[in-house]
Amino acid sequence: MQARWIAMQEQHLSAVIAIAEVVHPNYPERPEVLADRLTVFPQGCFMAQGADGAFLGYTLSHPGVLLRPPPLDSLLERIPAGADCLYLHDIALLPAARGLGLGASLVAGLDRLGRELAIGPLALTAVNGSVPFWLRQGFTVLEPDSLLAEKLASYDADAAYMVRPVSVA
Repeated sequence: MQARWIAMQEQHLSAVIAIAEVVHPNYPERPEVLADRLTVFPQGCFMAQGADGAFLGYTLSHPGVLLRPPPLDSLLERIPAGADCLYLHDIALLPAARGLGLGASLVAGLDRLGRELAIGPLALTAVNGSVPFWLRQGFTVLEPDSLLAEKLASYDADAAYMVRPVSVA
């Protein structure tokens, strides 16, 4: 099976909600939070689509402040002042999407977006045992300060804040 990332549109939000319920049952976010990310930064929101047209996953990203990710299930309403990174808020891939190279192609696309924006590193909060995958994509784990440690604890004991420099060319 082949798959690709396409720009997320408002009409895709019902699929985003359905995928989130399957992939992230332990990290629920209200539908309005998912819609908020698309409204605030549409150029950082994508759908993974199979060759048959079925949606296999999604990603939500936006400019953020390094070491200060927004709390789980919170509205942004605007790009944060002092944004200095491209924050990968969420990537959710259904089991059928695994092994199709979507994660690596997403990182390459976000790297290009980060370069275009001249915004600094890519950043994310790794959950669900995904740290090894992100390490293979060039991310490193940052040691959290007390404020970040408190936010990470709202996910689970294995949550890790990770960054990856944006390439120069």
